Amino acid sequence: MSRKRDFELVPTTDDLGYVLEHFAPRGRTAVVMTMGALHEGHATLVRTARAHVGKDGYVLVTVFVNPLQFGAGEDLDRYPRTLDADLKVAEEAGADAVFAPSADEVYPGGQPQVRITAGPMGELLEGASRPGHFDGMLTVVAKLLNLTRPDAAFFGQKDAQQLALIRRMVRDLNFPVEVVGVPTVREADGLALSSRNRYLSPAERRTALALSRALFAARDRLGAQQALRARAASLPASETRAEALSQIGEARAAADAHAVAQAGEGGGADAVRAAARAVLNEAAEAHPPLTLDYLALVDPADFTEVADDHDGEAILAVAARVGTTRLIDNLPLNFGAAQ
Repeated sequence: MSRKRDFELVPTTDDLGYVLEHFAPRGRTAVVMTMGALHEGHATLVRTARAHVGKDGYVLVTVFVNPLQFGAGEDLDRYPRTLDADLKVAEEAGADAVFAPSADEVYPGGQPQVRITAGPMGELLEGASRPGHFDGMLTVVAKLLNLTRPDAAFFGQKDAQQLALIRRMVRDLNFPVEVVGVPTVREADGLALSSRNRYLSPAERRTALALSRALFAARDRLGAQQALRARAASLPASETRAEALSQIGEARAAADAHAVAQAGEGGGADAVRAAARAVLNEAAEAHPPLTLDYLALVDPADFTEVADDHDGEAILAVAARVGTTRLIDNLPLNFGAAQ
């Protein structure tokens, strides 16, 4: 290994140990874990990590397609492997090195017999659709945290359940690392950036846009409800909420008045779900159709469904298949605060 601080590819754990010992300044290291096929979303993670540790810090990107988190019939063999392009993206975004080990390097004795278990949260939503996925993900994240020894690790909020489980593992098992979530990066048409987007035909992509449209429709519905409540609260208390809203004279307020009156001060989660589902139901009739896996409005702490009268933070998560491509997306919402 060179002793220069030039950007470099690190292929083995021995090389990684050398790099960390000689080049990574203590207290100022960051890691961005990926499975390769890097795109602008990953580049954003790297740039955020660079800003976090500063120009004198050390940013390491890992590229490893982890076999433990692929179930039977999933796309392990199909998953894109574009290391040369990945190196360019990582370097241009500000990384100091890319750790890209082989499966034999990460699991020298074959698949590990001792693994991290995701627990109850890992059995919901993505965990229910992909049994064992989160156990495999947490196992490799734990191993990579031990190998890279960062002060901070950066993950995209697009994989919201994954991020929540990593934070829980770090807290429960006392990993000495800060976990930083970075907002989802979207393409110009709203589709969340994903390496799997490249599998979509033009027609499939048009259908897939329903995922982000559904999330935005739900966000708009929540914002409208909150605005209506605020307006109603400012009107004379002697009038009923629905009557007060109707008197505002706005078409949207009048149309939503009854629903808002029924929702109450802390409610409205069901109406938010319904707004998203309406978009997805329409996409189910498209050509090609969208096949919904789940739509869930959940508590960020444990990913259980929130009640209609929920107050506080929530995550609206969706997963669906278009053609042979499975896509996920989500949006954080805050009930009780302006969107």
